[in-house]
Amino acid sequence: MIEPSHTCSRLGPAATWRRLRMVAAITLACAVLSGCGEQFQKGYVLAPGALEQIPIGASQDQVLIVMGTPSTVATLNGEVFYYISQRSERPIAFMNDKIVDQRVIAIYFDKKRQVRRIANYGLKDGAIFDFISRTTPTSGQEINYVAPLFKALNIGQGQ
Repeated sequence: MIEPSHTCSRLGPAATWRRLRMVAAITLACAVLSGCGEQFQKGYVLAPGALEQIPIGASQDQVLIVMGTPSTVATLNGEVFYYISQRSERPIAFMNDKIVDQRVIAIYFDKKRQVRRIANYGLKDGAIFDFISRTTPTSGQEINYVAPLFKALNIGQGQ
C-alpha cells in the first residue's frame, strides 16, 4: 500500500492569516498606486457653449455677463480680455504635476467696445496656436502679449 507523502504540510491558522494579510496589503498597494490619478484645473473654467453665446459685434457688457471677470486685460488697438486656464494631472500622488493643456481665450474689442474677434490660444506641437481661426500668430503686438502668458503658466512646472 502506498501512503501519501507528508512533505507538503498544511499551513496552520496563524500562517494562513499572515499570508492572507500580505496578499490584501499588496492588492491594496497596487490599487492605490494605479488608481490615484488626479486632475487639476487652475484659472478660468470655460463653460460649455460660452463662446458660442458671444457673436462678433456683441457688447463688452454681454461678454462680462457670459464669461465673467477676465484673468487680465490689455489694450491692443482697443481693449482685450484674457481668460487664462491650465489643466494638469498627476498619475500618482507623490509625483509632480504634468501640464496636459493650457489655454488663453482672448476677446478683442474695437474702439466702440464691441467684440471684433475671439481667439482660443493653446499649445500645438510646442507653438502657440489659435484653435478658433486655426492659425499660428507670428508677429505683432498680439503674440508679444500672449507668449509671456504661456511662459508664466509654466513657472515651477519643470517643463
